[in-house]
Amino acid sequence: MAEDTDLRDVIECELRLLDPAVRTDPRRAAELLDPQFHEFGASGRVWDRAAALQVMAGGGGRRPLTDTMVATRLAADVVLLTYRTRRPGRTALRSSLWRRRDGGPWRVYFHQGTVAVG
Repeated sequence: MAEDTDLRDVIECELRLLDPAVRTDPRRAAELLDPQFHEFGASGRVWDRAAALQVMAGGGGRRPLTDTMVATRLAADVVLLTYRTRRPGRTALRSSLWRRRDGGPWRVYFHQGTVAVG
């Protein structure tokens, strides 16, 4: 059952990262981002950890609707999470690669968003 717990934990971490109260608190958001975090955004921009934390801290907004969230274990301490987000006028397909190092907490290492067409 450890695997199920890990997968649930990663999903909960991703949902926390989507929460505006967490996103706008640099300390809380930083706890969820790996030191080597990087992102290919739906906007086409590439973000490193510092830039992502700065952008998140500056924006409020509402939590997007999420669905089709699937967590897949790729290795003992690596989980791929895929899902869809919906905001008025925009749907995006998303993937996050979460890893746990040396028994520490789960942290997102990589994220990609792609605007869904149609």
